[in-house]
Amino acid sequence: MAKKAVMVWGGWEGHEPKQCVDVFAPILEEEGFEVTISDTLDTYKDQDLMLAQDLIVPTWTMGTIEGDQEKGLLAAIESGVGVAGWHGCMGDSFRNNTNYQFMVGGQWVAHPDGIIDYTVNITSDDPIVAGLGDFQMHSEQYYMHTDPGNEVLATTVLAGIESSPWVNGTVMPVVWKRQWGKGRVFYSSLGHRPDVWAHPAYRQHLVQGMLWAAGN
Repeated sequence: MAKKAVMVWGGWEGHEPKQCVDVFAPILEEEGFEVTISDTLDTYKDQDLMLAQDLIVPTWTMGTIEGDQEKGLLAAIESGVGVAGWHGCMGDSFRNNTNYQFMVGGQWVAHPDGIIDYTVNITSDDPIVAGLGDFQMHSEQYYMHTDPGNEVLATTVLAGIESSPWVNGTVMPVVWKRQWGKGRVFYSSLGHRPDVWAHPAYRQHLVQGMLWAAGN
């Protein structure tokens, strides 16, 4: 039986959520998923739909989420539905909702100096990062508030930052996994725009993270 995934997109257009779904939904389909795509947070209130999923992929930067919507999302994950996401589309979604942030394991604070070159350091032999060595990114380097209980799989060192020099030397988690109830949670702070989505190491770790979250 095919696995099922739901992708819910919206919020700030700067992260091109619809284009992101257009790229990654076919990748999930290639991995054998039946993919449902929605542009409304009311999807999370449909418990028959949500509890039938193996994976939730939120693609929603900023905005607000209503109580019943958040409750439905978190309940599905607690019951055992996996969730996987990246960049601001999961790590900077609902700034007023601390329970959501607890589930993610972090919240975006800043991307000092904007688009820069930096190194992603693989720090684990977990299957999510299997086959990957350290790699270079040309994108936003996120500074986040993170949960010390996360199982960190990759980090980056902030260095040479001019706009916020106090962060220089900080070792920042980039990729992690965790549990929320019975549900698996995968998050990567990497992303931002289509040129990053095409990066081979980026795609590989996202696909492996989504498969892990779905219980593969």
